[in-house]
Amino acid sequence: MGAELVVNAFIAAVGRKDLDAALALVAADCYYDNVPLGEMRGTEKMREFLAPIFAGEGALEFEILRQTCTGNRVMNERIDRFVMKGRQIALPVVGVFEVNEGKITFWRDYFDNGMFMKALAGE
Repeated sequence: MGAELVVNAFIAAVGRKDLDAALALVAADCYYDNVPLGEMRGTEKMREFLAPIFAGEGALEFEILRQTCTGNRVMNERIDRFVMKGRQIALPVVGVFEVNEGKITFWRDYFDNGMFMKALAGE
């Protein structure tokens, strides 16, 4: 499966709130950097970080606005929509992914943490 298809399948699994299916597309030693919040390595750390979002109330969606793929690198601009602490969040994000041997080996998301905190506060 090509890099863009792997990332698209990952995003589809996110939309289904299927954490197991999403992480099945991620290499065991994947480097994940959620830029304002910190970096981690490995699917177990990713599971710990992502599980509360996947288990939260309401829908979880990564709406892709633009996406490009060159070789094994995929970049997308998207709106991440989810509910946290009873608040509907719609957060603009830019994601960078690298895929090797059919698995995501690198994932970095950029977003404005100030915007996220305001949305969480209901501002």
